[in-house]
Amino acid sequence: MTVQFSLGSHAPESTATPVAVVGVYENGVLTSAAARMDTAADGVIKRLVEAGDITGKVGNVVTLLHPAGVAAARILIVGLGAQKTFDAARYQRVTTEAARAIGRLPVAEATSWLPEVDVPGRDAAWRLRVAALVTDHVAYRYTATVKPRDKAQPELASVTLVGPADGEAGIAEARAIAEGVRYARELGNLPPNICNPDYIADQARAFAEAHEGVTFESLDRADMEREGFGSLLAVARGSANAPRLVILQWNGGKEGERPYAFVGKGITFDTGGVSLKPGPGMEEMKFDMCGAAGVLGAFVAAVKLRLPVNLVCVVPAVENMPDGAAYRPGDVLTSLSGITIEVLNTDAEGRLILCDALTYTGKRFDPHTIIDAATLTGACVVALGKHASGLMTKDEALSAELLAAGEATLDRAWRLPLWDDYQSQLDSGFADVANIGGKYAGAITAGCFLARFTEGRRWAHLDIAGTAWDEGRKGLATGRPVPLLTQWLLDRVASAG
Repeated sequence: MTVQFSLGSHAPESTATPVAVVGVYENGVLTSAAARMDTAADGVIKRLVEAGDITGKVGNVVTLLHPAGVAAARILIVGLGAQKTFDAARYQRVTTEAARAIGRLPVAEATSWLPEVDVPGRDAAWRLRVAALVTDHVAYRYTATVKPRDKAQPELASVTLVGPADGEAGIAEARAIAEGVRYARELGNLPPNICNPDYIADQARAFAEAHEGVTFESLDRADMEREGFGSLLAVARGSANAPRLVILQWNGGKEGERPYAFVGKGITFDTGGVSLKPGPGMEEMKFDMCGAAGVLGAFVAAVKLRLPVNLVCVVPAVENMPDGAAYRPGDVLTSLSGITIEVLNTDAEGRLILCDALTYTGKRFDPHTIIDAATLTGACVVALGKHASGLMTKDEALSAELLAAGEATLDRAWRLPLWDDYQSQLDSGFADVANIGGKYAGAITAGCFLARFTEGRRWAHLDIAGTAWDEGRKGLATGRPVPLLTQWLLDRVASAG
């Protein structure tokens, strides 16, 4: 269930709400809303600060039940940390902690004054958008294949965020982005026996049918054989689930205007193929289609926002399995571009489906810019961990645009080099290029491989292997990079206007 958000301008002490959220800094300074609550409640908050019950440290949350003098049933007091070092990342963290605390309470509604907190360099619309997005993210529950929980405790359904009227745009953006993030998370979280290539195609078709201005296409195996998708189809050979190339178009811009294009890696399950992965942790390879989920989610957000752009979203959806027909190390494939590829490892399959999808996208749509997203390499996780996506491009302006979008949304990326110096690692004695570059710089050589299929194009690659899902048996898809990609589109609209 998506949380409903509204903008409010209520006085904190007189607002009747199941839970009112306010903040306190580490040095005992109360925010404006907290101070008004404290005055109305005869100083109860300051007394708890003086007693040490409220520390103001980040993550410290104290709930007051039925405080005298205020209309709220509860006051949720969230620690903001040191006031002098408060910044955007801290704001995201404290709003997340507040959302988690609300989720533990038996309430369906809440009102938060945290968006009134000053964040250096960020306006009210940003504060409202972040508060809404993190609240919806925390409130998400995966239920598709889980026995329904006891409904005795209500789930959070609506949140009023208090802020100025000029911040309404932030909430409107949050509603759309939250829908896109949930769309991506749900696809990512579904088990691979449900979310296979046909399922992704069906979900894309259903979205197109429900939204005016969106068109849907899907190429099947026969279509791709006629086109010459030799690299993509090789990866698909070992699976009983047929491959699909899913294409969504949003025609919100001027007729004839070159579109922006998103391409997402859609390996719905990755065993590694003949180069079989280790068994422990292989269940997480259902998340290997999170690049596809991410670009589809960004497409959903763009449509919900009715952005005045033309946008195409291309998803190569394939399952990588080993059987008697599976492709092998040593095979030489002929890609859609005509470039031949020596397979040295069948577990480097994402680039093999992406290269054909990128070629097809460039030739058919001639886009203004192509951005691909892929859970491409474990090497990127080693380099950047779980916090930043890897960004690779030869276009300086595009790099700056994407990094800025990541900073604006806190869905951050970090640029890795895409120098020609690395290309020699992909040399092959039997084909034009090998599909892996050896032991070193694995994330970069994967990007260098894709660069060979995007020459002459304004293109960037996002390696989201570290950011697309949380590890562990209960880890969920994160929905990244939906916020980054949506912000990048919003910025393009703003710069054009």
